[in-house]
Amino acid sequence: MSAIRRKFGEDYQVVNTNRGMTFSAPVKRKRQRFVEKNGRCNVQHGNLGGETSRYISDLFTTLVDLKWRWNLLIFILTYTVAWLVMASMWWVIAYIRGDLSHGGHDSSYTPCVANVYNFPSAFLFFIETEATIGYGYRYITEKCPEGIILFLFQSLLGSIVDAFLIGCMFIKMSQPKKRAETLMFSQDAVISQRDGKLCLMFRVGNLRNSHMVSAQIRCKLIKSRQTPEGEFLPLDQCELDVGFGTGADQLFLVSPLTICHEINTKSPFFDLSQRSLMNEQFEIVVILEGIVETTGMTCQARTSYTEDEVLWGHRFLPVMSLEEGFFRVDYSQFHNTFEVPTPPYSVKEQEEKSSLTSPNPLPVAQTPTSPPLGNGGRGGRRERLLSADCADHIEDQVHRLPSKLQCMGSTKEEHLRRGLKSGTALPGERASSTGDLPLSIRRLRSSSIPVARQGQPEEQVQLLALDADPGEGELEKHRLPPAFSSITAPTPTSVQIPLAGGRPEDNLPAKLRRMNADR
Repeated sequence: MSAIRRKFGEDYQVVNTNRGMTFSAPVKRKRQRFVEKNGRCNVQHGNLGGETSRYISDLFTTLVDLKWRWNLLIFILTYTVAWLVMASMWWVIAYIRGDLSHGGHDSSYTPCVANVYNFPSAFLFFIETEATIGYGYRYITEKCPEGIILFLFQSLLGSIVDAFLIGCMFIKMSQPKKRAETLMFSQDAVISQRDGKLCLMFRVGNLRNSHMVSAQIRCKLIKSRQTPEGEFLPLDQCELDVGFGTGADQLFLVSPLTICHEINTKSPFFDLSQRSLMNEQFEIVVILEGIVETTGMTCQARTSYTEDEVLWGHRFLPVMSLEEGFFRVDYSQFHNTFEVPTPPYSVKEQEEKSSLTSPNPLPVAQTPTSPPLGNGGRGGRRERLLSADCADHIEDQVHRLPSKLQCMGSTKEEHLRRGLKSGTALPGERASSTGDLPLSIRRLRSSSIPVARQGQPEEQVQLLALDADPGEGELEKHRLPPAFSSITAPTPTSVQIPLAGGRPEDNLPAKLRRMNADR
């Protein structure tokens, strides 16, 4: 039998040994919980060694943490022992002084405590004094200094014992642990879509009419893991975001609420799918804290959900209904769920699938056409003309580029800006670099460019792309902002403006040439 267990492991169970060796399917063991469903932490401390003295140093908290049966036993034993010890001390004083031998028949004798003849009478005297009953039959006389000192000691000791034990019992009775039992959590957690996003959800409710002031909820994921360095972390705790950044973790717990954890790239369930959920081992610990409205004490309720208690593709049934003049909560449907269509894939798989099926290419602005440049430019490619008034706008667009690109073209852009504003002549093939895209600047005369609008400046600037590789030109378009993508030339070749003569005056009309000749 031991050899079979070593071979197949402890997860297999041997059945029907009389008819041969037969093996059943692997039996999944019961999940060991870190926190029980009622909120009790399943942790025991052992091998403390010399650290047990710390419990004695904090005796009050130790007594409060004890169970009720031990508290009652300590309460009764403490008072009983104190009464018997103090009564014995009074009896010893009476015995030493000889008060017991007189028996109370001699009226001329003055005892330490009147009418104390034996131990029962001494015990009754102590009870009457301690409980401040004082029947008046037994009392201390002035001729007993040791009795007066013992009486003072008895009063001080009785006050200390009363304060300690009664205070301990009061704190234990006023603990809000029972208040936590009226805070409900759903039996299962669910995973489904909400607002188009995959979410982990569970439900909380308050059975009492008294509110939980400043109620706040937190979630911890308990899961063992191994670091890249090889360190094994048993029961590693990871925070689950339930709305800390948006304030959704602050609850107004008047009616049952559904707490939602959005599964995104920052969530530890980013790669959790319906299939992988069956093989995972984790525990979600939920902690609800708040101030009890009636007592003002802080209350904490806890529960946990293991991987078997997380239902994929389910949603909670509604429990709120509108009645005549009030809202009604049906707690019979508090734990019930129903199935809803939910993708069985993880958020990571859905994002990878969406990125492959529907890629989003970068938009390239269309280059608007300009009026034809003479007869020679009528059949060629058209280029966008920028007037000198747009120089400031170009400068603003350039400053939007990254700092590294601005530094690369800062020198030539300065010459461009000065030339546009001053109106001085620029060289015909003077190149200027705007970021990573080389441009050619030419000064065109108004005689060769027809004017499309009134008030258009006489001189215009044309930005032409220099000769470059077509693939690199397309890449440079994507690197520039949309405003610069719209002004780049579609072709690497520039448009040549035909000239009638070797001089600029030869392009003027005949009438203007005659006027110049007369001058």
